[in-house]
Amino acid sequence: QVQLKESGGGMVQAGGSLKLSCSSARPTFSTESMGWYRRTPGKEREVVAVISSDGGVTNYVDSVKGRFIISRDNAKNMVYLQMNGLKPEDTAVYYCASGSGYWGQGTQVTVSS
Repeated sequence: QVQLKESGGGMVQAGGSLKLSCSSARPTFSTESMGWYRRTPGKEREVVAVISSDGGVTNYVDSVKGRFIISRDNAKNMVYLQMNGLKPEDTAVYYCASGSGYWGQGTQVTVSS
């Protein structure tokens, strides 16, 4: 049983959109905060967005504010990251993570100029 699994990555032109999904197999999903992180080769992994267990509180790194939206559906054990107005600098491997310390395997997002 996979704890967390991301999907939805791909290649898109600058200005385009993608929606990432993260499916959780954890029975405690609805009690856990969740987040999306990303890593580009040669750079430290950074937090992109986080969401509280009930979805009531969200936070974003400054570079994606106004463009990305994190959401969750606790009835489906799913977390999403809607990415709009994508820029080449958004190119990275995106990871889903739980507040309890579990990570997915990542999904590649590539944005061409």
